[in-house]
Amino acid sequence: MKSETYTLFENADVETIVSTIGEELKTRNESPFWADKVVPFSRAILSVLVPLRDKGILFNPENKPEEKLTPELFFEWQDFLSLKTLAFTIQRSNDSGKLERTQLDADACAKYEQIDLTLLGDYLAHYTVNLEDELLDFPISNYNLHQGVSNVIKSLL
Repeated sequence: MKSETYTLFENADVETIVSTIGEELKTRNESPFWADKVVPFSRAILSVLVPLRDKGILFNPENKPEEKLTPELFFEWQDFLSLKTLAFTIQRSNDSGKLERTQLDADACAKYEQIDLTLLGDYLAHYTVNLEDELLDFPISNYNLHQGVSNVIKSLL
């Protein structure tokens, strides 16, 4: 992976990263079907990860602290179940005013500021993920389609 990609994820804002992914998609001649899915997905997940990065409270799907937003961490969160868990973790954190359900220390968790879940929630709702009950599963066909989106992103980066 190019060093520019790491710099992009470590420092750029959401729109710059998404724009770069969109431009890379165009150079790869991917089907418009995938382009219509990759860009909204990237924007949705980054709308949560970038604010966590900026506050220094990133964590991975195993709830362990991460120092930097990297393409690898971005890929880890692409799993549909992880993404759903992230949404519920952020919602719980928004409700309590501190970062919940992670292994970060209490001082780090106290740095948390509310994160807008609109983009991530809309993305998950589009794929029929129940946003009221975390224990309810989602349709396997939607999971498979989402995996296709993840595979396209991995090929781009």
